[in-house]
Amino acid sequence: MSELEKLAAACEAILAVASEPVSEQALLKALGEGADRESLAQALELVRQRHEGPGSGLRLEKVAGGYRLVTRPEFSPVVAEFLGVRAANRLSQAALETLAIIAYRQPVTLPEINFLRGVNSSGVVRTLLERKLIRVAGRKQVVGTPLLYRTTKEFLVLMGLSSLAELPTLEELGEGEGSVAC
Repeated sequence: MSELEKLAAACEAILAVASEPVSEQALLKALGEGADRESLAQALELVRQRHEGPGSGLRLEKVAGGYRLVTRPEFSPVVAEFLGVRAANRLSQAALETLAIIAYRQPVTLPEINFLRGVNSSGVVRTLLERKLIRVAGRKQVVGTPLLYRTTKEFLVLMGLSSLAELPTLEELGEGEGSVAC
């Protein structure tokens, strides 16, 4: 086994037991002096290639500034059955709308969200806070000093994004069936 293959196997082992995405820095620290950024990138590419073919039930995913091993979507019914998961804990339309506003306008206040949605969104914001998809990011320095909201790392993980820069632009979204008014 070559040094690169050993490094890839070590990365794969770490990612297999990690409960959340693992950053490059954390991988480098865990792997010790035998790894640098270039060799880590090569090792992760080797892990990705191993799981790319039809013979694997896993795939390597870069999300929220880190890497994780995830099951392939075609195996989700089997995994859900094994884990006894009944139904996915989905977001309501109101939650998705509010999350989109926060993602594209952050930091944003509740009155700004209410204005854009045209309805009181305090309950939805509370739910998103409880689910750790958004967080309080301070207060806006205006009369009343309302709270400012931002998305979290959990939001990136849920949406399968490495960073907010991967969000489609509003112009790209407008090219679809409906237009987006944010």
